[in-house]
Amino acid sequence: MKKNNFPKGWNEERVSKVLAHYEDQSEVEAVAEDEATFEDEKQTYMEIPNELLPQVRELIAHSKG
Repeated sequence: MKKNNFPKGWNEERVSKVLAHYEDQSEVEAVAEDEATFEDEKQTYMEIPNELLPQVRELIAHSKG
């Protein structure tokens, strides 16, 4: 049997809770959750060409924010 490797701070229980949240969510609840993320004034969303995504992720990983 293969051992699961979770990211730091994650474990099987946490993964199960996240899966249960999304599996039990109605379509209306899912849409409301998605829409609410765009109303968060602490975040910005932007389109990035897929070929630039690795560089953007690298910049974010090295940022101090």
